[in-house]
Amino acid sequence: MRTYKGVRVLTVICTVLVSLSADQYTEKIAVRAAPAQKAEVPATERMVSMTSEQNSPAQTTRSTIDRFNEAFNRHDADALAAWLTDDTVFEDTSPAPDGRRIEGKAAVVAFWREWFAKNADAVFEAEDVIVSGDRCVVRWVYRKMRNGQPWHLRGVDVFTVRDGKVAAKLAYVKG
Repeated sequence: MRTYKGVRVLTVICTVLVSLSADQYTEKIAVRAAPAQKAEVPATERMVSMTSEQNSPAQTTRSTIDRFNEAFNRHDADALAAWLTDDTVFEDTSPAPDGRRIEGKAAVVAFWREWFAKNADAVFEAEDVIVSGDRCVVRWVYRKMRNGQPWHLRGVDVFTVRDGKVAAKLAYVKG
């Protein structure tokens, strides 16, 4: 057992909470240490905050994905184009089993323009957004009406961002 300032560390629990927004990137680490002896002293908890520089890769990635998703939900293919690299790659979820790969900004924008026309009531709801550097995973629910009934599909997009634009969007669905 190791000791730290007279306290034997029996349990260490580290939880990284990432709070991201357009103007803030904060990581908080919670550390819990048990007392060294069988005392009635409760465990202590200490929060440590580390704030990175304003334009971190993770912050740029999050901002890019948020704006991309906003344009997507407006069904605005021209706005989406502004968030794509010229050599962007999109992997669709269909046809089964592996989907279709579309390469290049013009081809990807043409795909979405047609898709928006066929799915005018479709809404994409991000359930969770996980960012690490230039990579982002978005867990989502896609909702629309199908045969006059509400319908939904759940999935995940794996994004790569380069120079503040989407270089890749790889889509995967449940079931």
